[in-house]
Amino acid sequence: MIEARGLTKVYGEKTAVAGVNFTVEAGRVTGFLGPNGAGKSTTMRMIMGLDRPTSGSVTVNGVPLDRHHAPLRDVGALLDAKAVHTGRSAYNHLRAMAATHSIPKKRVHDVIEMTGLAEVARKKVGGFSLGMGQRLGIAAALLGDPQTVILDEPVNGLDPEGVVWVRNLVKYLASEGRTVFLSSHLMSEMAVTADHLIVIGRGRIIADAPIQEIITGNGQGRTRVRTDQPDQLTRLLAGTGVTVQVQDHELLEVTGLEPRQIARTALDNHVMIYELTPLRASLEEAYMELTKDEVEYHSLITTGGHAPAQAGGN
Repeated sequence: MIEARGLTKVYGEKTAVAGVNFTVEAGRVTGFLGPNGAGKSTTMRMIMGLDRPTSGSVTVNGVPLDRHHAPLRDVGALLDAKAVHTGRSAYNHLRAMAATHSIPKKRVHDVIEMTGLAEVARKKVGGFSLGMGQRLGIAAALLGDPQTVILDEPVNGLDPEGVVWVRNLVKYLASEGRTVFLSSHLMSEMAVTADHLIVIGRGRIIADAPIQEIITGNGQGRTRVRTDQPDQLTRLLAGTGVTVQVQDHELLEVTGLEPRQIARTALDNHVMIYELTPLRASLEEAYMELTKDEVEYHSLITTGGHAPAQAGGN
């Protein structure tokens, strides 16, 4: 279990993390989301003892990481896959790490096989692709067979097979009762991987709930309606909290009414509808709604062939 209480980090005049409180429980995959500059990396670094909190505390299984006698056996982390001596082979990199905690050679071979590195284990890391570097970082995180696993953007650079492998891996680790804390910018992947989400924006926690609760709790239900009387149905459905958008000549998208209400209104007024499809909310939509006021960098979409520009803070 990871627990943060009043966790704060200030760099000069900038507050990167502002008194956050959260708990990452064992036995489930907890996703960690937030815009660039929101404080995700700083929070993860404080969990790992790489940055000291300005105030507050964060503990892993009840104590700060620097008080664990064998931290590699308690917490495995992938924060920066490039933080490897490029002149070493993957095998020697893992062997050097294992030696610091008296981890046997067999475990080194096990994680090499587990992560698909067997064919390149004796090659220098400097020649690795981004995806192979990620696999090595995950192997290092799992080396001590830790109870807590922290992975920052673990699928970055992986091919589809690798993405599915990471998804299944973290779910399996959670099913064993381990604590799994996972960050990613890929909403589609997080939606099918995480059980619980913590969302941070401008250094503050803005959501901490089961993933389905976040998806369904942000934004009203939408329904696709196809009818040969779109103008009449639009007038009939109009009301407070109801939005009707015309998608094409006979296709409407209705927000704020349940499909049953739409069908009843159409029936009572003799309007024929020949499609009534509830549209499931997505994690991406919920995330965009949650963080719309917390984004430090805003993209400007332009027309006329010009490249998009960015505006916002530094």
